[in-house]
Amino acid sequence: MKLSVWIKVPYTVFVCVLVPVYWLERGPANFLWLSDIALLATVPALWLENRFLASMMAVGVLLPELAWNLDFFLRLITGYDVIGLNATGYMFENRYTPLFRFFSLFHVFLPALLLWMIYRLGYDRRAVYAETLLIWALFLVCYLATDPERNLNWVFGLGNPPQTWVSGPLYLVLLMCLYPLLIVFPVHFILKSVFSGR
Repeated sequence: MKLSVWIKVPYTVFVCVLVPVYWLERGPANFLWLSDIALLATVPALWLENRFLASMMAVGVLLPELAWNLDFFLRLITGYDVIGLNATGYMFENRYTPLFRFFSLFHVFLPALLLWMIYRLGYDRRAVYAETLLIWALFLVCYLATDPERNLNWVFGLGNPPQTWVSGPLYLVLLMCLYPLLIVFPVHFILKSVFSGR
């Protein structure tokens, strides 16, 4: 066993408590966020010690999660939205319960956990292709079946409110091309390089 049960059990309990809290606060659609999918998929990845699943989640969310952390901690320190995307504004709004905001701190430790899992299990190079397909399918679902005001995975524009400078379908196609190109594949090349010997 490469991954300690002392990581598996607390993480699983945390997610099991988070799910009903999130469901009641924001509804089931909230679980369509890429970060929430990574949070949930990390549970079986931990217990099965599945490097393919861990690698998929890492290439998909490491950069966005690091941006979330940068935005959150800069706002915590300065009181301002330094990045300008309002990605973490909800963490400072009283309309959300303290319990919801507490569980949203999973964004802080998820990147470290995924990197630790890859360090222990190794990086699976096939993950980049599977994650790209997952992202394309997810973006389509979010665009076709969710409220534009929620703007899940920013399929209607970066930040809020949704963008209006190009047509919605064209923006979606651009997003589906640019997200893998600018986020997934760069992380893939870094992880492949750093963990190539494992």
